Amino acid sequence: MITTSDGLRLESAWQPGGGQAVVLAHGITADLDEQGLFVALAGRLAAAGFSVLRFSFRGHGGSDGEPRDMTVAGERLDLRAAVDSVGSPVSIVASSFGAVSTALSLASLPVRSVVLWQPVLDLRGTFLSPSLPRARALYEDKTSLREKGFLDIEDRFELGAGLFEEFAVLDPLAAFLASDVPALVVHGDEDEHISYEVAREAAACRGRTDWYPVAGDGHGFRRTGSEVVEVTARWLVRQAGLRDSTTCMR
Repeated sequence: MITTSDGLRLESAWQPGGGQAVVLAHGITADLDEQGLFVALAGRLAAAGFSVLRFSFRGHGGSDGEPRDMTVAGERLDLRAAVDSVGSPVSIVASSFGAVSTALSLASLPVRSVVLWQPVLDLRGTFLSPSLPRARALYEDKTSLREKGFLDIEDRFELGAGLFEEFAVLDPLAAFLASDVPALVVHGDEDEHISYEVAREAAACRGRTDWYPVAGDGHGFRRTGSEVVEVTARWLVRQAGLRDSTTCMR
């Protein structure tokens, strides 16, 4: 368990690999497993010589807090607690909504490199005025937000009014572009939820940033998860200057 500065306990899983630490930040409605992708990535990274921390943000998985009380500000406290718990500069792999707190925290955390999977960089275009079909289905009708103070996501997760207030003022894209931390952006070209174009343009405009488009897959990398894990691991190995012995055994 990790304890945040405001006293919440976060479920976590530490996988030692004997080397540099990587922190994995999952997406909204998910948990420290990220639909199994973070479990696979943690194993791959540990085999390559990294130590890996997975954790669930507040209101997710087995962590303290209610979903409707979750905010970006709170997730930034969670991410800081996770990074502080490993005790050294880290790399971060952030998926989907995990990219929001990650991008906004790059200037204040000891991050050596960052990988963004299918990142939410445009909060307005994703949540407030959604244009993509999956985002429209989930967020366009805000009746329950007005009447109840939260938006119910398919009986799986409740997004609170405070979160939507943050969406109107926060700009993770600007924070990402302002940072010079080496980055890899990975995005499926059939993503129906989060804008592929925004991610591609961000990678093109930002220095020290590599871009990896995933052909024929949508949000969650359901078809290409193993490819995404492998691309991520190899990029982190290069950034860390490690010799990836796992590739020698293939």
